[in-house]
Amino acid sequence: MFVLSILLLVAAVVLFFVGRAQERPAFRLGAVGALLAALCAGLASCLHVVSAYEVGVPVTFGKVGTPVHPGVNVVSPFTHVTTFSTRPVDLNLSDKDVVEVRSTQGGVMYAELTVKWAVKPSKAVELYRLAGNEASIQQRLVFPDSREIVRNVFARYTSEEGYTSAREKINAEIGVLIKERLAPRGIDVTTVNLRNVKPSDQLQDQIDRKIQQQQATERAQEAARTATAESERRRIEAEGIARANKILNNSLTDKVLMNQCIDAYRDAAAKNPVYAVPCGGGSGTPVIVDGKKG
Repeated sequence: MFVLSILLLVAAVVLFFVGRAQERPAFRLGAVGALLAALCAGLASCLHVVSAYEVGVPVTFGKVGTPVHPGVNVVSPFTHVTTFSTRPVDLNLSDKDVVEVRSTQGGVMYAELTVKWAVKPSKAVELYRLAGNEASIQQRLVFPDSREIVRNVFARYTSEEGYTSAREKINAEIGVLIKERLAPRGIDVTTVNLRNVKPSDQLQDQIDRKIQQQQATERAQEAARTATAESERRRIEAEGIARANKILNNSLTDKVLMNQCIDAYRDAAAKNPVYAVPCGGGSGTPVIVDGKKG
């Protein structure tokens, strides 16, 4: 725009002198129009509009100025303004950018996560010096630092912890470390989401074998507990029977046996007219009685 204003100014001067030399009013009017256009173009070259949710970094002859904020800003015609979006941006570490990590045991896993980050307007100049433009911020700062931190955190946990039990703890630790690393550089990390952790094929085979061994051990332990319980049950049952026999043996005297015998014969006589009545002691000979004859 500034170059256009210079060209229009030159055209206005040329038209003015040609019109005066030839005394042609049309050329003089053209010179006035070119002069007005040159002034408008020059004014436009001194104005720069920064959109909402953006921040601009002005650079004049290689010198970086203070950040310019959303709205119309007056700058030098020789100033170039580089804008940065202040809206949150998602860095997805997945597919070809998935992070390959190793546990303390050397097991290989693949971690997928999303890092949501945004530019701090007050740190736009520092980010311009570090990266140069918005795309380079993610590629030169957020991307490599996030990968490094993810690898370092997973290296402090076992494969089982990284794959299952400590996922939430690892996610929180990664988020804290990424925020601490990028905040001084002017990058505000709002969210870190560890979406998925997938073991390598070799590690998956090791996990499957370990699960099978644990299941076999649990089955063996359960069988041993069952056998022990059955053995204890039989021992208790045998002790109970032995105590019962001992009590019964101590209580069976001759008189008790005689009374039980008499009761048995009485029950038999009620059903059969011919019955036997014991006589004498425990070894006495019973008498056969025919109930039909009275």
